[in-house]
Amino acid sequence: MSAPQTVDLTTPLDEAAARALTAGTRVRIRGTLYAARDQAHRRLCELLARGEAPPFPLEGAVFYYVGPTPGGEGRAFGAAGPTSSYRMDPFTPQLLARGVRGMIGKGERSGEVVRAMQRFGAVYFAATGGAGALLARCICSAEVLAWPELGPEALRRLEVEDFPALVAIDAEGRSLYERATEKGA
Repeated sequence: MSAPQTVDLTTPLDEAAARALTAGTRVRIRGTLYAARDQAHRRLCELLARGEAPPFPLEGAVFYYVGPTPGGEGRAFGAAGPTSSYRMDPFTPQLLARGVRGMIGKGERSGEVVRAMQRFGAVYFAATGGAGALLARCICSAEVLAWPELGPEALRRLEVEDFPALVAIDAEGRSLYERATEKGA
């Protein structure tokens, strides 16, 4: 039996590339990811509601739901494992409507988020929980873009190489989580 194919992706991610991915596909991501958790998402949505420009272009952006630990010598972070994605669900549909194409985290997403993914052509990637130190090795640099007072939850721009993830929910709404439930896993 041959190993599943891995797709190389470069960000920003356009709609055609997002829609071409299917649930279960392994990917390696290179380019820019935006690290943000729930408090940064809340502030970003508040800023947009006031009609202010976001601190980075939303079109084609890929968020990584992470709260990194400080890095050691020569490392942007010590550990950078994914956090539970459901905490970003209240903010996600409005960000997808503005062009965000991808999200990386762990765990299931709400029906509202999945419907928004289908409508706007976005994809949800799962990163391996518990492998934060290994994932941090794929992060070449990190820069705080906004809200440094949030500490590890500040909005950051990350440059990544060969960041491994799995398409957990594709732009058609197909979900590995549903497949696992159907199989009794």
